[in-house]
Amino acid sequence: MIYVEEDQASITEGAINFVKELEQQLQTLEVQKRAMNQKPNINNETPPPLPFGDFFTFPQYSTQSTNELACRSAIMASNRPPAMAEIEVTMVENNANLKILSKKRHRQLLKMVAGLQCLWLTILYLNVTTVDQLVLYSLSVKLEDGCQLSTVDDIADAVNCMLGRINEEAVQPKLDS
Repeated sequence: MIYVEEDQASITEGAINFVKELEQQLQTLEVQKRAMNQKPNINNETPPPLPFGDFFTFPQYSTQSTNELACRSAIMASNRPPAMAEIEVTMVENNANLKILSKKRHRQLLKMVAGLQCLWLTILYLNVTTVDQLVLYSLSVKLEDGCQLSTVDDIADAVNCMLGRINEEAVQPKLDS
């Protein structure tokens, strides 16, 4: 009986990994398609769409405020610090999915992984897709027993704060010892 359960678990895990790989391929192809179909903006009437913008449904943090939903979110979150990136968190029980679209920074991925571990978030899946100077991180994490974050807003706040520290480190001049 135990072997049957292990086989079912490994099949399910394999299927989940396959779907996530397909999602990553879809993201990459969508961005490539957009780049090929984008016409030059001669009159500078509207800014070009943000790559991966369609992958965010209800972000907790957004650097774009082009629609009414984003404006309402900004009003509701007026006590929050400014958005360091597009950040969207969804949760089911003690698992969370994060989408983070930010500017590339030196050693950003390494610092994010270490920061998430310090928050008692174990990374189950990580996908990185880059376009020009932007990077999209798609993560699945498990909230461990010691994790103090219990809501999507708690996680989004912690990630935004972490990205703020990474950004500050990137712009601080290096001091010679």
